[in-house]
Amino acid sequence: MKSEITISELAKLMNVSVHQIRYFEEKGVLLPAYFDNNQYRMYSMDQVYQLAHILLLRKLGVPVQSIKECMTSYSADQYGQLLNHSLREINKELLRLQELQQFITKVLHEQMNFQSHTNPYQIKWRETTYLARWLEMSSQMTLNAKLLAEQAESVPNLFESDIHFIEHGSSTITLYTETEAPGDFSLPSGNYLSTQRLVHEEDDLDQVIEQFYSYAAAQSHVIQGPLILIERSYLSLFSQGQLHYELQALIEPTTHSEKGD
Repeated sequence: MKSEITISELAKLMNVSVHQIRYFEEKGVLLPAYFDNNQYRMYSMDQVYQLAHILLLRKLGVPVQSIKECMTSYSADQYGQLLNHSLREINKELLRLQELQQFITKVLHEQMNFQSHTNPYQIKWRETTYLARWLEMSSQMTLNAKLLAEQAESVPNLFESDIHFIEHGSSTITLYTETEAPGDFSLPSGNYLSTQRLVHEEDDLDQVIEQFYSYAAAQSHVIQGPLILIERSYLSLFSQGQLHYELQALIEPTTHSEKGD
């Protein structure tokens, strides 16, 4: 009984296609042990191990053209370097996927939170938040493509961030993104009056802001800090051309104020 196997048996054993094995043969990295009387390719245990090594090297990103050199001349140290390099690349990819997972979770949470509120105004408890300064501009200016291009390198993945517009005084608006302590500026913990709105144009925000202050006055909310305008551009994905904003302002504690969500 023959101890060797055919190309189809080898393909099934190694979970690859016959075409792939023939491709490796064309490139000179895997040859059959011999051809039988019917010219069938026959493979022994040596070829099984060779194919296992070839498939591992392919998983490590080694081009087929370089595999023959690896298998015939690489030292143990060189294989160790190759594996360590692959491990570093895998860890970077795992980190990328973890960050993507966190971002997708955040988007879904924010969208669900927006949809679930029947009352346009909420009292929300906010823990102390640290902010990093991104851009400062005149209150008469509006954010435009030119400004974004000039600041492109300062905040990676800008449109995945919550951009905080905070007016300091009457003439300057500073744009911040959230960061770790201590940051350039911090928002204290406390109850914040909040409303989330979709607008077609930034000019529509003036009316939303006016309504916000009118509501606060009507409800006897005493605003203690600056108005915070938060742009979540990623939520505009759900709103077909509308921009998503949340207005927040710290309010004076009252006997009825409790921590919200």
